[in-house]
Amino acid sequence: MPGVYVSYPFCAQKCTYCNFSSGVFPEALESRYLHALRAEIQRHQWAWRPETVYFGGGTPSALEPDALASILALIPGCPWQEATIEAAPGSISPEKARAWQDLGIDRVSLGVQSFVAAELSRTGRKHTAQTVAADVATLRAAGIHKINIDLIAGLPGQTETSWHESLDWIAQIAPDHVSVYMLEVDDDSRLGREILAGGTRYGAGAVPSADLIADLYEAAVLRLATLGLNRYEISNFALPASESRHNMKYWLLEPYAGFGSDAHSFDGRLRWQNPEKIDEYLGAWQAVRAESNPLEERFFVGLRLTRGIRPEPREWERFGEPIRRFIEQGLLETTDGMLRLTARGIMLSNEIFQEFLI
Repeated sequence: MPGVYVSYPFCAQKCTYCNFSSGVFPEALESRYLHALRAEIQRHQWAWRPETVYFGGGTPSALEPDALASILALIPGCPWQEATIEAAPGSISPEKARAWQDLGIDRVSLGVQSFVAAELSRTGRKHTAQTVAADVATLRAAGIHKINIDLIAGLPGQTETSWHESLDWIAQIAPDHVSVYMLEVDDDSRLGREILAGGTRYGAGAVPSADLIADLYEAAVLRLATLGLNRYEISNFALPASESRHNMKYWLLEPYAGFGSDAHSFDGRLRWQNPEKIDEYLGAWQAVRAESNPLEERFFVGLRLTRGIRPEPREWERFGEPIRRFIEQGLLETTDGMLRLTARGIMLSNEIFQEFLI
């Protein structure tokens, strides 16, 4: 079933590790952006009623409830089966949480990344572990119980000891969903550029080794499992029946419509993307459409899921050789016709996915 993604790229500060097309922009730009966003949604031709909505960013939790309501009112289907908003710790008040609940939002994803003060200060984050605990209590008091917490393995200065401190806070707060991402190093973040340049700013010299990052991730898999949070996708862990319904659409190749700068859309055959930069989005909205390749994409996204995929005859014909090779190497396994990554294969997933690109 279809979903909707809405992009709000505004942030109070740009975190050093962030490689998204978000940032700190002039305040006057926000009203223009919201006007363009509402206009784009209004002119959309709804061929179906969406069942999920995901408000991402940026920091959409910074939006005033009235502004948020003016956008959600344009999306049919309320109450949706799931409506998520991303939030920065410290940006949630009791009034705002109650307003979200009234608007049909029933899931909040908190961009925590770490519960350790030293790690947070190096990345530019302002919250504390106590801030996160207070936010979760505020959300639950407002009737919002679906809560995701993001963590990053590989932040500057991170150690096995500090990582377990963050995992201890997960145990204490007891969310129903946790996302664990391994630090991405690329030119799209300040930290990534500094690491690639061999510099030391932003704590680049204190980033854990690739082996340690892998160990931290594996430690999280084991610890979260003891809390009932089982891995259902490479980076995502949930209590039973608490998986992100919206994100599952991406991995199952279900259709979704994206609105706002850098938002992506997929109708089952075609993909398109809005301009990445805000000024380009405001200047002339024109999505770039590209033909989708379902055969390729089913392997690329389907293997991210813990349950894996069931290859069809045409897929065995096209990908039989790499499938057999990866099985022999212990990176893929088959059970009852389902093909999935092994624990070792998950750690080498990007290399494996490359073999299935046509």
